[in-house]
Amino acid sequence: MDLFSSTPGAPSPLAFRMRPRTLDEFVGQEHIVGKGRLLRRVIQADQVSSLIFYGPPGTGKTTLAQVIANSTRSHFITMNAVLAGVKELRESIEVAKNNRDLYGRRTTLFVDEVHRWNKAQQDALLPWVENGTVILIGATTENPYFEVNRALVSRSRIFQLKPLTEDDLRAVARAACADPERGYGAWNVSFTEEALDHLVKIANGDARSLLNAIELAVETTPERFPPPAGTEIAITREIAEESIQRKAVLYDKEGDYHFDTISAFIKSVRGSDPDAVLYWLARMVLAGEDPHYIFRRMLILASEDVGMADPQALVFVESAAAAFDRVGMPEGRFHLAHAALYLATAPKSNSSLGFFDALSLLESEQREGETPNHLRDASRDKEGFGHGEGYMYPHAFKDHWVAQQYLPASLQGKVFYSPSDQGREAVIREEVLRRREIQIATALEPPSTEVLTFTPAGTSSAQWMERLSAGRRAALTLIRDRIFSPLQVQRHSRILDADARTGILLWEALRRAPEGGVWGVVASQDEAALLQHRMKELEQAVRPVILRPDRPLAEMARAFSMEQVMTALGVDPSIRFDFVVGRDLFTRLPASDRDALVRLLIALLSPGGVLSFAQVIPRLGQRLSSLISLDSPAFSKKLEAAEERAHADPFHDLVNWSHEELAAACRAAGAREVSVETERSVDTRRITDQEMDLWLAPESSYGRALATGLSTRELARVREIFRNQLVGREVAWTSTVAFIAARK
Repeated sequence: MDLFSSTPGAPSPLAFRMRPRTLDEFVGQEHIVGKGRLLRRVIQADQVSSLIFYGPPGTGKTTLAQVIANSTRSHFITMNAVLAGVKELRESIEVAKNNRDLYGRRTTLFVDEVHRWNKAQQDALLPWVENGTVILIGATTENPYFEVNRALVSRSRIFQLKPLTEDDLRAVARAACADPERGYGAWNVSFTEEALDHLVKIANGDARSLLNAIELAVETTPERFPPPAGTEIAITREIAEESIQRKAVLYDKEGDYHFDTISAFIKSVRGSDPDAVLYWLARMVLAGEDPHYIFRRMLILASEDVGMADPQALVFVESAAAAFDRVGMPEGRFHLAHAALYLATAPKSNSSLGFFDALSLLESEQREGETPNHLRDASRDKEGFGHGEGYMYPHAFKDHWVAQQYLPASLQGKVFYSPSDQGREAVIREEVLRRREIQIATALEPPSTEVLTFTPAGTSSAQWMERLSAGRRAALTLIRDRIFSPLQVQRHSRILDADARTGILLWEALRRAPEGGVWGVVASQDEAALLQHRMKELEQAVRPVILRPDRPLAEMARAFSMEQVMTALGVDPSIRFDFVVGRDLFTRLPASDRDALVRLLIALLSPGGVLSFAQVIPRLGQRLSSLISLDSPAFSKKLEAAEERAHADPFHDLVNWSHEELAAACRAAGAREVSVETERSVDTRRITDQEMDLWLAPESSYGRALATGLSTRELARVREIFRNQLVGREVAWTSTVAFIAARK
């Protein structure tokens, strides 16, 4: 069975004739088949593994399979799950086994509408995908995570295709009218601007729908088709409207369109946009959604998103639902719209989510806090244990309220309910906060408790190592998260890690953009080998591309053009990155190299791309003088002044620059938006003899600054104090990190 051939003797539809044959002819889906993207790379390298294409009709799923069929050296078998069953599958498997055993040739099996097969049919395919007898390419309009065997999904890479953009559809239309062999290039076909706009808009991202409409419009306009070559065929708005009657509502009650539409409706209500609310409600009603389902979702929203800002919202929606049941359709649509508009225009508060914070706290703690004695039930154990003793009855006090402990002692001061400043809740907010302040102040008087003692486990050295390790992991995690936080990474993004030696940013980039492309720059073969070793367990096609230039990026930036840099890196010169990330890229670089590297990194970005990096600022680092105790204020000031000279040395590349200069370099390189945030972090650190020797050496910048500002006797005293008070001891070491994000 061949999905890619038309019925013998029958004229092929335009949509079939214009189906792209190569990646260069393929229109749309740039996020998965654009230059440098994963799918394009595996097709061009003929390294296709099992794939599932998922998306709406007319977006190119079958076409991509045909492109792969035209590009691969493997034997290609196609079948439609609607028409074929286990019998046809077994025949295909036999062909694949013969190709493998007799000719050593791979077989690719394309199954269109793969979700149509039941579990037994999908199970019949699983072992042959598992042992590599066939490479599966499935196409489905349904979410494969719900409709395709989980085992098949786990062995396949899923690519989601999106509706074509209006520009994509216009390109499809132009190609159909210009192609003399497969399209209408033999005639002079023209569209008025209004006609083409109408066809593109009504096609709703579906190339097949657009081509079918063009075919109907072109072939019914002349009195007889085909007319003589060169005939002018003008398509007006009226002809276009006749060719594509109305826009189909893309909706299914059990699939993604159902969930996506109700999600859009809920988010529009939450966002207080009544126009969007009525639009999405109309989409659901027109598509035949069950009104009771819509009312159920609105009842949830009335408590989740409106809540205490308007407690009557829940009552109103419940009343509207009851009225709908009494009236029925079609007049019941008034009650649907009325309830939706009430919620859309109501003040919003999600303070009820505090309940789930309390649940989360209880689930994460190993033991629950004990009920305070005065809150315990006094009816059973008052005499024996004093339960309930000390409870103050609120109604006996002014305003029917008195401050006393209600939370367990271990949770005093914990806040679960955060009243909003919207609607009715704004009225009660001030009173709630005032009472909470008094409550916390009262709780500062702790109840009488037992004092438990324990002996710490492990040696001091072991504890120090443990803290150091945990602190370091936490610091790196914080830096990684802060670098990625300003980036809106998509699964298909292209990301460059400008210094991938540790891999901490590289692996995060791969997790966030598994369908795009990730590149990492390293400085040595050893660094590359380490990363390659860690990538062994990844599929070849999805592994990050490790770039090892023969000279530093900053040096290349000064000496080479952009095309030469890309060529030296081994990257297609036309590729630009959506995001460039890095950490401590500019340490010890001279000013000329810093500026050149910034220019290069900005130039590597596509328009709208973002450079995001973290950089320790050495000149704002820890001063040793703040870690010691001196009995002489005058001597202390001299030492501090000497340290400041060391950290402001204009001839030392480590400290003769600041984060403001890096931000300015980004702006000078063409960044239109630059944000800079600094953060001081404190880590536990043990200073060694070796470090102290390096810092105080006469040839070091720090040593020279001390020697310039202090006498020989004072310098000897500083050395003695530093060694006595710092070496071998744990100190709180402060450093300043700048987080810079620059959008091109």
